[in-house]
Amino acid sequence: MTNQDLIARDLNVLWHPCTQMKDTQQLPPIPMRRGEGVWLEDFDGNRYIDAVSSWWVNIFGHANPAINARIKTQLDTIEHVMLAGFTHEPAVELAERLVDITPPGLDKVFYADNGSAAVEVALKMSFHYWLNTGHGEKTRFINLSNSYHGETLGALAVGDVSLYKKTYEPLLLKPLTARSPDCFHREPGMSWEEHSRAVFADMEALLAEHAHETCAVIVEPLLQCAGHMRMYHPVYLELLREACDRYNVHLIADEIATGFGRTGTLFACEQAGDNGITPDFMCLSKGITAGYLPMSVAMTTNEIYDAFYDEYENLTAFLHSHSYTGNPLACAAALATLDEFAARDQINGNRVLSERMAQATAPLADHPHVAEVRQTGMVLAIEMVKDKASRTPFDWRERRGLRVYRHGLTRQSLLRPLGDTIYFMPPYVISPEQIDHLAEVAAEGIDHAVST
Repeated sequence: MTNQDLIARDLNVLWHPCTQMKDTQQLPPIPMRRGEGVWLEDFDGNRYIDAVSSWWVNIFGHANPAINARIKTQLDTIEHVMLAGFTHEPAVELAERLVDITPPGLDKVFYADNGSAAVEVALKMSFHYWLNTGHGEKTRFINLSNSYHGETLGALAVGDVSLYKKTYEPLLLKPLTARSPDCFHREPGMSWEEHSRAVFADMEALLAEHAHETCAVIVEPLLQCAGHMRMYHPVYLELLREACDRYNVHLIADEIATGFGRTGTLFACEQAGDNGITPDFMCLSKGITAGYLPMSVAMTTNEIYDAFYDEYENLTAFLHSHSYTGNPLACAAALATLDEFAARDQINGNRVLSERMAQATAPLADHPHVAEVRQTGMVLAIEMVKDKASRTPFDWRERRGLRVYRHGLTRQSLLRPLGDTIYFMPPYVISPEQIDHLAEVAAEGIDHAVST
């Protein structure tokens, strides 16, 4: 089979996600034949470094031998059983280990099957908790500007990226929106911490006015991924946790993309204050199975769990379900993923890789069409602009970032941009030399993208 063979079959039947399908006339999908480590290979023998971890999920490389083996063993035991009225060892062991490694107090695990579903669970649980405890007036949520939490209607409603949300506005809940602590917008000379502290005043004001009707505040800790990889200081999380306690509002930490080592610690919430913070809900997905199988979890506290624990006749149970909740194969992949973290001392290893990413891209900070090179752990973003001094962006219709992407494909690099933001979010098995190559290709691509 060749690339063209599979492309022709694909375009006859498939509708691809996050894609204007008419674009495929000029830029058809690239058929993948196999993957190994950081590499993806097509049917014509071309190879690409997966610099974005296949949408941020593949953290230990493609065809990882240890994860492969764990899934194969599980496959010979039991592939699936419903988790309503039944249980199995992988689901129990994974829940035990997640309780052990997440911030203290997150003692209950509810399984779902993708990141958006985990957000839906957290939103519904928060509302339902307040209903069960006599506070049915709490029906609203607070989000951050430029936030993103998924594509299902509840998750979409509490996001704030117009590109994804605007079309569906008539169908959505109406959240209250606080100004994002995004440090790209800080005043000259102001530090990340100073900016994030100052911006918190907007959240404080919303809570002061609306706490009586608010179920929860939802944030992506430290990093607004789909919002062009904008970043902020952990002090904001510290201030937010204290305010949510003071105003009797839940805090939902969407660590779907930021968890499992992406931000420099196992979970981004660990970086707030001296000892980290514990949210009332933590949503996890993506890296939890290292990109192998769909899975997500919503973790919460015993206090919230206890508000649902009642006689059946009182109808206070949480009746949310997914057919593949707690799938044994996905649990096995997640358990193998946690084993890989321990075997590799991966958090410390990521600090070395993060420093190499910073060094390799440092020259781009002086590029006349780069407004900022920013980094949080294993996520590094390069934001292209038309004018550096004023930070005036290019017209989005020019699709400059797409030019970088297309150049990258000619140089063995998969650099799928977010608008005009080029970013690295690679598997943790990437080598220093491969990081250097990506930085070189990104620099070439940016020069090409801004040349006309």
